[in-house]
Amino acid sequence: MAKKGGGKGKGKGAESPAAEGIKPVCRNKKAQHKFLVLDRLECGLVLLGTEVKSMREGGLNLDESYVRVDEGELWLVGAHIAQYDRRGYAEHKPDRRRKLLAHRRELTRLGRKVREKGLTLAPLRVYFKKGRAKVEVGLCRGRKLYDKRESMKQKDARREMGRAMSRRR
Repeated sequence: MAKKGGGKGKGKGAESPAAEGIKPVCRNKKAQHKFLVLDRLECGLVLLGTEVKSMREGGLNLDESYVRVDEGELWLVGAHIAQYDRRGYAEHKPDRRRKLLAHRRELTRLGRKVREKGLTLAPLRVYFKKGRAKVEVGLCRGRKLYDKRESMKQKDARREMGRAMSRRR
């Protein structure tokens, strides 16, 4: 029986995020602007049931949130998950600290690097992967004002090139 679909095989980069079971929830655009991301790490997120339901409805805000290493554990601090409106008797505190799950090796490596001058941990995006809540944590260095201006110039130039190419088609 012939296989339906395109002729492309499933190589290493052939799968899209939707095919991998990734459903985006929230991106931290401020972190991308304020910081230069040096390294990325995917962590699990410990949540309550009402928090998961609220996140699935888009009730998450990562502005002004950060990741802290306390006593060998990673914590997401300052992330706001709105109350779930059909919660019944169960509810959660919207701004509580939430534990992140990572391997011990990664925790010690990140903890060591954070103690270096000028490095911080910032949540870059939150998504569901195969039904589990995940946070992409970035090891970041703060950008100077001239770096921010330069990145904005590059972004505008790419946008203009894209517009010019679309007009030619």
